Amino acid sequence: MSEAIELSRLTCLADYEAAAARVLPADRWAYLNAGSADGLVARRNREAFDKLTLLPRMLRQMHQAHTRIELLGRPYPHPLLIAPSAQHALAHPEAETATALAAAAMQTPYIVSCQASTLIEDIAARVPQGERWLQLYLHYPRAALLDLLRRAQSCDFAALVITVDAPLQGLRNEDARAGFVPPAHAAAVNLAAYPAPAETALAAGQSLLQSPRMAQLPSWEDIAWLASQTSLPIWLKGLLNPLDVPPALDAGVAGLIVSNHGGRTLDAVPASIQALPAVVQAVAGRVPVLMDGGIRRGSDILKALALGADAVLIGRPALHGLAVGGASGVAHVLHLLLRELEHSMVLCGVRSPAEAATAIFASGQ
Repeated sequence: MSEAIELSRLTCLADYEAAAARVLPADRWAYLNAGSADGLVARRNREAFDKLTLLPRMLRQMHQAHTRIELLGRPYPHPLLIAPSAQHALAHPEAETATALAAAAMQTPYIVSCQASTLIEDIAARVPQGERWLQLYLHYPRAALLDLLRRAQSCDFAALVITVDAPLQGLRNEDARAGFVPPAHAAAVNLAAYPAPAETALAAGQSLLQSPRMAQLPSWEDIAWLASQTSLPIWLKGLLNPLDVPPALDAGVAGLIVSNHGGRTLDAVPASIQALPAVVQAVAGRVPVLMDGGIRRGSDILKALALGADAVLIGRPALHGLAVGGASGVAHVLHLLLRELEHSMVLCGVRSPAEAATAIFASGQ
């Protein structure tokens, strides 16, 4: 970091974003924060929340109010998780270890990316406390996936999260403009021992649809196969279309995460919060539904709960906190969001996350 920042002077997540933009080199900021193509979906995620309003209830008794939730039979003190994001060493030297330490301190499940810049074994050894889930992509060979699964189980990871909305990387124009080149110290060390997917670089005149990578794209059968290989619950991350709910449930997933990859893949899809209600309706209570994309205030969490989410995830805000203040910065970001959530619950007369969908509703302006 190029400047010392007093964390107590940062009062909200927007303050952290501005501070992170100041302390990070321009190329790293572009990689960590920009969306794909024109950035439409990344902006839409935020704008969609701004267009939603809450309808408060007055004079409600709040003396037994709480933020506790339950996911797959496990209790959690609040409905907030840290989403998977790659290469935390780009934001801070202590990388995923610092993020894991903050998550454990705030009793927040942390979904570690398979593209992390720290070995999952090292994260588990340095931060044995706290709950961690492992995120995977299915375009690696099955032998590699089984080895990653074995490693996760030996490190006491509690769940798997399969990202399904990025069979190809998004068009990262902002990265290219900034001249971003991944530094060696931020490499995806957990994948180093496995064969890489086929290259997507195309020869002159070659069609993407005819490239070798197309033969490696995963299918619903791959989800069902992975579910048959483990007793860990499998969450599917990246669903937007309710038509994908039946095949996901048929494949044996334990939960769904409505997500558009933070606007980093296809720059032509709805905001996650816009897609959430239809997915919740299609699920009809059979599995829990989480969402990410655009969460910047505690009131955003309450809006997502009001529209049917069981919990939410944050991605970029955790990286902003990491860049600005390491583990302390991430923990402070989580603290700010959770205090804002409590504040919003009191002002809306909502006594628990489970009550949000029945006690209030969100509507478009």
